[in-house]
Amino acid sequence: MGRATGDVDLRPDAAPQWLRPLIAQLGTSEHSGRVREMLASRVPQRDREDEAAVLIVFTGDPHAATVPDDAAVLITHRHPKLRSHSGQMAFPGGKIDPGDSGPVDAALREATEETGLERHRVTPLGVFDAVTTGGSRKRVRPVLAYAADPGEVYPASEVETDDVFFAPLRELVAPENRITVGWRGWTGPAFHVGCYLVWGFTGVLLSVVLEFGGWARSYDEDTVHSLEDTLAQSCNGEQQH
Repeated sequence: MGRATGDVDLRPDAAPQWLRPLIAQLGTSEHSGRVREMLASRVPQRDREDEAAVLIVFTGDPHAATVPDDAAVLITHRHPKLRSHSGQMAFPGGKIDPGDSGPVDAALREATEETGLERHRVTPLGVFDAVTTGGSRKRVRPVLAYAADPGEVYPASEVETDDVFFAPLRELVAPENRITVGWRGWTGPAFHVGCYLVWGFTGVLLSVVLEFGGWARSYDEDTVHSLEDTLAQSCNGEQQH
């Protein structure tokens, strides 16, 4: 897990100790295909070149051995008036442009453009297996990163996002904030984050991150909630699914 060919260097050795169990899972048989498996019933998974990338960037005490109280992950709310993925919760990211050196470079660029997160504050740690998403049908490469001091984040591109924040890890793992949602024969994990609902690709990624980090707590996975009804009670403002 060193340098992606022609891309920005990955530095797993620079991760705080509490993030290392998650990094250690990348590339293992348990990790391989986990996200794809959870999305397979919603969208066929195809092997092709990466078309987009997202940044899963954590912050939290760099000296902590176990998950610190201030551990958090960056999430955005896409503007409800966007033509695609309107109102959805997402990790910062987007299409890999011709000028990008690879998915890591693209994820860092997109994060700066969408959230104001300055590149020099971020250390890329590793990459997840790429997955075909349900909405855009693009092959997306998730990039894991860490920012000890992320500085101020905000909706830097107000056309794309209208809310940007670090979601506390302690709230994401709380059983009362986790549910299973169902939509058109697909079921998957979802999270209540304040008044928002995180589901779909982002919800699956979050669930896998918590699982591989060893942070997940048991919750009621068997009760399936209607996605439409749950979204109607949220402040996502999603216009279509």
